[in-house]
Amino acid sequence: MSKEFLLKDFQIKAIEDLKSAFASSEKNVVLKSCTGSGKTIILTHFIDNILSENDKYIFVWLTPGQGNLEEQSKKKMDSYINGRNTKLLKDVMKDGFSLGDTCFINWELLVSKTNVATKEGDFTNIFQFIKEAKNNGALFVVVIDEEHLNQTIKSKEVIAYFDPIKIVRASATPKNEGQFYLVNVDEDDVIDSELIKKKIVVNLDVEDGVKVESQVDYLLNKALIKRDFLESLYLKETKNKVNPLIIVQLPNENPLMLDKVEKFFESKNISYENGLLSIWLSSKKENIDNIDSNDNKAVAIIIKQAISTGWDCPRSQILVKLRDNMDETFEIQTIGRIRRMPEAHFYGNDALNFCYLYTFDEKYVEEVKKESSKYILEATTLHINTEYETDTIELIKELKNPINIGINSKLAWKSISEHYKEKYHLTSKLKDNPSKLESAGYVFENDIIKNIAKGTVRKLDKAEFKRLKSLNLVEPLNTHDHGLQFHHVLGELANVLHIQYEEMRIIVRRLFDSKVRDDKNKLLSLEPRELYAFFINNFFTIKQDIIESMARVSSIPLALTAHAIKEEKFTFPVDFVLTYDANQKVQKVYRKNIYKGYLSSAEVRSNSEKRFEKHCENSEKVKWFYKNGDKGLEFFSIVYEDAFGKQKLFYPDYIVLDSDDNVWIIETKGGFTKSGKSEDIDKFSPIKFRVLKDYLNKHSLKGGFVRLDKSSDELCICSENYNDNIQSSDWSLLEEVL
Repeated sequence: MSKEFLLKDFQIKAIEDLKSAFASSEKNVVLKSCTGSGKTIILTHFIDNILSENDKYIFVWLTPGQGNLEEQSKKKMDSYINGRNTKLLKDVMKDGFSLGDTCFINWELLVSKTNVATKEGDFTNIFQFIKEAKNNGALFVVVIDEEHLNQTIKSKEVIAYFDPIKIVRASATPKNEGQFYLVNVDEDDVIDSELIKKKIVVNLDVEDGVKVESQVDYLLNKALIKRDFLESLYLKETKNKVNPLIIVQLPNENPLMLDKVEKFFESKNISYENGLLSIWLSSKKENIDNIDSNDNKAVAIIIKQAISTGWDCPRSQILVKLRDNMDETFEIQTIGRIRRMPEAHFYGNDALNFCYLYTFDEKYVEEVKKESSKYILEATTLHINTEYETDTIELIKELKNPINIGINSKLAWKSISEHYKEKYHLTSKLKDNPSKLESAGYVFENDIIKNIAKGTVRKLDKAEFKRLKSLNLVEPLNTHDHGLQFHHVLGELANVLHIQYEEMRIIVRRLFDSKVRDDKNKLLSLEPRELYAFFINNFFTIKQDIIESMARVSSIPLALTAHAIKEEKFTFPVDFVLTYDANQKVQKVYRKNIYKGYLSSAEVRSNSEKRFEKHCENSEKVKWFYKNGDKGLEFFSIVYEDAFGKQKLFYPDYIVLDSDDNVWIIETKGGFTKSGKSEDIDKFSPIKFRVLKDYLNKHSLKGGFVRLDKSSDELCICSENYNDNIQSSDWSLLEEVL
């Protein structure tokens, strides 16, 4: 697999979950995964995994009849997976089905009365090819892409043709029909991977109760202003040209609306003739070649329903919705068109990490909210409150040195070694270490062990699935096939560390390979076959241990060298895009926030952040507070290094000015349960605490970590020594100090 197609963690998990579903007794499997999550990547790797274990399967991948999706999907599988035999329907009608095939077929070609594939005559039709394949021992598996579009009697007849042993349905909005095994990809995980945008912002800067002569002109003008602003930000943020695109969605069969839209754009010198305007309707297509390229010159495209499926254009960032009375699931699919990140990563300015919806259709917004309640929010632009004289506050933000771009391999294998020795009590007596790791759950076998679930469930319930019997399948190790799998595993670990594959290979050899001798950090001495089996059988455990070793405080230098970071003066952004939940009952304006009109319903906020903001608003000791961003050059940041020597940016949550004009820098974290158990999931908290304290001391400021003690329902602050025990004297009541 090429470097650009390295799988994300959530995709690896989804593939494993699909394999578990495949091994279950349930015939129907549903993959629910949002647009932009890489459903095709997940499914093609899942198919490759299954065929690697049993080449008697034939996968039939059914796609909707729009946009030549079957050809696109085949092309993607050919690029993601090497060596698999893929076919289109025309190939099947020529050569038939073969064991191990993956065949991409358009639904419409099988349900159409005029199609030769299903006709009787003096030729072999698809039914005969299916029969021949079954006579050769083939087991059919049907994959239904965009399954919500094909819940018809005819489609069920098509599935019945193949008499599949499994049916895998994939969609962002699957229909909940019948009993099935659900594989659900968490949208948070997709966002965290930076494949899709953080938020969907609705009607930014649309005035409440505004009266307009033309709703069309009003919304399009707002969208165009936003598009031009985003384009200027892309010019600053990326070397590669990204030309943000507006999608204008028309009401069905409404030529009057189309005429209004075209005239608006013509008034702005955006037309079909100069290539800046595109249209993709069944009756009219202009300037659609390469429109999905990031540097394509078109700034807007006019669409109707036909473009909703099988069209990827990551530069699409703004949707102007002018249609009405449309089916809910289609609306969700349309929103997905603007959620992809154009370069599969977030940018320094958060405005580029959002997508924007402009519409006066309240019903539409409510329907979309049902599916994306955490991510579709109302928005407005706030301006800094000049009463607060924030420009008198002198703060220095730290930025990573661009020269420091990767990990230090020597530090990495040393930290991994120290982590294992400390956690599992390993020693330099290498022969004793396998038993210690084995007692902690590591698998030491010369063969490949695959864990599967067996049994039956009455209903789709997690508790019932947990009660299924767990079985191990033993697969004899094959040095060729499993050697390739071993290198794939190393590639996944390299992806976790953001390093080159060769660096990962060197680290692994130094720690585990018998051929590398005289290394004091060595943990095991494994022969090649043993090394392959160890990493394949223990991949997820090894990955977790490596992540934990990155956060070892004791492995990190006490301070960064002066030349290791850049320092710049921090200034509070003049404008701020507030996203908020308009459905919350309380819409209180926090007057102590530095931005006028800042609401108590601001989202997305953790419970700790909401409690802290409420505390600041009500505390007599607080003059004002500022909510920092979590990524971006315009926000306040402090540099730290992980245990592998890789520089990272820490964005403390709040900057506060107290009544004595002291500046506080505060980081909020998950609280403590009533029994005192920590709910902080950030493994880097001890490191971040240390660099925050060093920064505060260096610049004579105040601050610390704030967490909620649920046993007393009080916010507490830790300023001197990091401690994960709320009962420790290191924690004080926040109200007593701020």
